[in-house]
Amino acid sequence: MDVQSEFTIIGAGVAGLTAAIALQNLNREFTLFEQAKEIKGIGAGFGLAANAMQALEYIGIREEVEKIGYYLDSFAILDQKGNILVNPNTSKLSDKYAQKNFAIHRADLHLYLLSKVNQDHIALGKRARQITQKEDYVEIQFEDGSSHRSKYLIIADGVKSPLRQQLVPTSKPRYAGYSCWRATIDNTELNLNRGSETWGNKGRFGLTPLVNKRIYWYACINGPQQNPTFRDYGVQELKRQFGNYHQPIQEVLERTLDSDLIWSDIIDIKPLKNFAFGNILIIGDAAHACTPNMGQGACQAMEDVAVLHQELQKDQSVWQAFLSFEKRRLSRTKYITDTSKLIGDVAQWENKFLISVRNNLMKIMPDSMNQKALIKLFKEDFMK
Repeated sequence: MDVQSEFTIIGAGVAGLTAAIALQNLNREFTLFEQAKEIKGIGAGFGLAANAMQALEYIGIREEVEKIGYYLDSFAILDQKGNILVNPNTSKLSDKYAQKNFAIHRADLHLYLLSKVNQDHIALGKRARQITQKEDYVEIQFEDGSSHRSKYLIIADGVKSPLRQQLVPTSKPRYAGYSCWRATIDNTELNLNRGSETWGNKGRFGLTPLVNKRIYWYACINGPQQNPTFRDYGVQELKRQFGNYHQPIQEVLERTLDSDLIWSDIIDIKPLKNFAFGNILIIGDAAHACTPNMGQGACQAMEDVAVLHQELQKDQSVWQAFLSFEKRRLSRTKYITDTSKLIGDVAQWENKFLISVRNNLMKIMPDSMNQKALIKLFKEDFMK
């Protein structure tokens, strides 16, 4: 059966675009399909931790990404009065593991990654609907009635991936129990230069500076999934929700317009038992979506691509490269998904007694205990 490309990538998010750059570096032939008619990077900001920068260095684009990111030398966890619960010295961790931590706007990163991919290999407005897997090719059917045959398929179409659910029917997104509002606003007058996240009985509120005098903020509130009340929330409702939280939270909300808000439920997927399915591989959020509580969603997608890039350079078949990728990635991504879910559950506590116990424990714990998850994350060399 004739094939139209050696590799096909479904999804032009962080995972898909980074995978395209890696395949390009290896001179492998590919086509990338994206359902959107324009790639512009929806969302607000997120973190690129030291492990993500290590992955980007391996792929060869770290220095350029650093130029569009904001270097974070600290990121404190606070109580709702503004008292420090944990203040991990990320610069110390960065020095120890020879990489820095950055915050970046999703749109900035998307546009940069897109600029590195040969546009002739990208097809927009193509929503993948179904796949037919054969021994020597995979056929992808699209909603517009067209199809495409490829030797190998890389699925990178996000947490709600219909293709993953075709391969693993039980793997549907699971709701974390809280919704999130996000926005990016001007930081000129506020001049905030440090990241923080506040844990209180009304929810969490995070602040992260970005380049070009912008600040990214987010707010997480417990509630039922697809809550119609939350759907109608504007800035005024958020100001009431976080009215007794420390400054500059109210100042940040004062400078936010309703039109700036992005609202979504927080979801992940239960860890999979397989990423490799013969000539098909699942990567990024499609494979191991996690809640954002460790700031590792995009980071793990970049690790995926670095590992795949390394495996494809070895003297082995692509099928074996996919299996080796799976063996190297299953345990690490499961740890991050599980740990991130646990952190979110504890951070979203509303019971004042439990919050008091939690906060007091966090204050007296040594840094090594409070930073245990981060240390384990950075200490493990995912490239070995």
